Amino acid sequence: MTVPMSQLPASVRFAISATLPVMAKDFIGYEALTDRALRGVVREALKRVQKQGLIGSHHFYLTFKTQDPGVEIPDFLKERYPDEITIVLQNQFSGLNVTEDSFEVTLSFQKLPARLFVPFAAMTGFADPSVQFGLQFKNATAAQGQPAGSAKETAKSAGVPATLTPIEAEKDTDKPPANPQIVSLDKFRKK
Repeated sequence: MTVPMSQLPASVRFAISATLPVMAKDFIGYEALTDRALRGVVREALKRVQKQGLIGSHHFYLTFKTQDPGVEIPDFLKERYPDEITIVLQNQFSGLNVTEDSFEVTLSFQKLPARLFVPFAAMTGFADPSVQFGLQFKNATAAQGQPAGSAKETAKSAGVPATLTPIEAEKDTDKPPANPQIVSLDKFRKK
């Protein structure tokens, strides 16, 4: 039996129309709103760690673009990771400071402390493998078409929270990797 759409109850018509592909322009910007909200999840998780430290088996992998505006990392890391880096916040980190737009942390590389400043807009991934939670982000700076820079003020003007990426702190930094590995965060998502 076929029933014309006009004869269906309004709630059913709405449910059907909600599943149909829409070609209208998104003037609200839902994708950007969702991305900003998810970056806020990372910011709030880091703020909790800033206040109380890592509890239980929680640890974070943070991935970010090394050349994005506002990113400040040592030159040897920029040389080794010219595009993107992943850092790990687990056992050996200090001085975590989280703001609305960015975070700062000191990590050890080759047993030498290094201070990193990362705007959330530079983040491309976040994972907490202990609870199989992960997020992937579009690069906010690239999406906004902003040129690369390195000043903290540039990051704050971007208006999007910063992100982190994991890196093995004890790797040899004398030579860059021949084949950099890109790890999908899908394996950390709940199914």
